[in-house]
Amino acid sequence: MRKYETVFISDPDLQDQARLDLYDKVKNIITKENGILLNFDEWGNKKMAYEIKKKLRGNYVCVTYGGTGDLVNELERNFRLTDDILKFMTILLSDDVTVESLEKEVAEAQEAAEAAEAAVEERAKAEAVKTEAKEAAAKEAEAKEAAAKETEAKEVAAPEETEAAEETKEVKD
Repeated sequence: MRKYETVFISDPDLQDQARLDLYDKVKNIITKENGILLNFDEWGNKKMAYEIKKKLRGNYVCVTYGGTGDLVNELERNFRLTDDILKFMTILLSDDVTVESLEKEVAEAQEAAEAAEAAVEERAKAEAVKTEAKEAAAKEAEAKEAAAKETEAKEVAAPEETEAAEETKEVKD
């Protein structure tokens, strides 16, 4: 068994459902031909160096898999028959790999993806805690400011009340 990488460029004007169907077709060919899908990486729409089939942009996808030469032939045959594929290129990465090593690589990639996802979640939780702390500090500052203004208002009002009380007292005398 060998390890291959195929990069293909699909029509950027494809609807989302048609694009997903194309991806499923590629994945199904790999599994039907007893291949092992290692990585399916969609790079997105990018500007091409030159025009292909009157298109200046293309949707790039990189597929890494393990399989035989028959798998590559079948995959490329389907690419040639599909009008939605603008260009493709297959590269041999490793000449002699075992199924166990490929399955181990898939498991390691899944573990790495899960670890990265957990790190993102942990970072999001930390950001949420920071945001809550900032909001609490802002509310506390607002409360202190409001209390200070209230105290100041009482101090301003207190001399006036004292003067009014003195005038009332003088009037009674």
